[in-house]
Amino acid sequence: MKNLLTSLLYIFAIILSSSLLTSCQAIGDIFSAGVYTGIFLVVIIVVVIVFIVARFGKK
Repeated sequence: MKNLLTSLLYIFAIILSSSLLTSCQAIGDIFSAGVYTGIFLVVIIVVVIVFIVARFGKK
């Protein structure tokens, strides 16, 4: 009985999530997260380059 209830709960969760999240929305969220990650990485790289130039510029 417990396995049946667990299985039905999983099936209900899958059906609910598939009906609420369309594929276009999911893809859009993934690309949105990728854009923010890319911006964050570029800022980190620019800060590191400025730090290195500042260190060698003092000598």
